[in-house]
Amino acid sequence: QADLAESGGGLVQPGGSLRLSCEASGFPFSSFGMSWVRQAPGRELEWIAGINWNGDNPYYVDSVKGRFAISRDNTKNTLWLQLNNLKTDDTAMYFCAKGGMARWRKYNHWGQGTQVTVSS
Repeated sequence: QADLAESGGGLVQPGGSLRLSCEASGFPFSSFGMSWVRQAPGRELEWIAGINWNGDNPYYVDSVKGRFAISRDNTKNTLWLQLNNLKTDDTAMYFCAKGGMARWRKYNHWGQGTQVTVSS
């Protein structure tokens, strides 16, 4: 059964950093682009970062560009999101999703999420 398991969230002060991880199983991870999406309270899912199958050409929504970094290791079936200079507006549940920016909604496959709370 295909599965995505996120971890690494927590409570952090504004300006702080976190590193989120996503372990994939049950599907050929190295064959798919991957994304991180997030959902803030009362808001819809928002795509924020994507990476293609071989790790080249990461791309981001403008609101996180320069602060977040997506990466992957296909030998470990793992996707990461480094979050730096966090802001209160970054508070959300973060999910890794199968597929890049154009396909993640079509695949409709993401994990249970990990909560990131940015507060002083």
